[in-house]
Amino acid sequence: MLTISLPQTKRYGCTMSFTSTLYLCPVLDLLLANIPNELQPEIRLGLQEALVNAAKHGNKLDPSKSIFVQFSITREGYSWVISDQGKGFSRQCNCPDHTIETLPPDESEDGRGFCLLHEIFDQVHWDQQKTQLRLCKQVNNSKRQALFS
Repeated sequence: MLTISLPQTKRYGCTMSFTSTLYLCPVLDLLLANIPNELQPEIRLGLQEALVNAAKHGNKLDPSKSIFVQFSITREGYSWVISDQGKGFSRQCNCPDHTIETLPPDESEDGRGFCLLHEIFDQVHWDQQKTQLRLCKQVNNSKRQALFS
């Protein structure tokens, strides 16, 4: 089940929740609906990595657990807060030092998503429990600015 709520403010945003699944196409389509076409492929890849991590590693694909996403567009850019109902993780991520050339190999199941997030988004922050991830993409865009006129 997918639940969406839209606030009535000058700042555009939405909140959605859905059960843990790897079938993310409809969710990604909704999250990208107000993103300029030229940014969509890169942001889709980053959001897919984050949502897969939340469903697979956070919620262990448990259909009784949900993933929550808050999306907002502000004058500064786009942001997403993704939360799962898992126990968090203890792994330290050194990805800010990594570049796309130093990604773990394709066959590795550890670390690729973290590194891709740092390549795609300008800000990548986990809360202390590591069950909530905030992603920000800063862009200068007249279409985005028109929302606040």
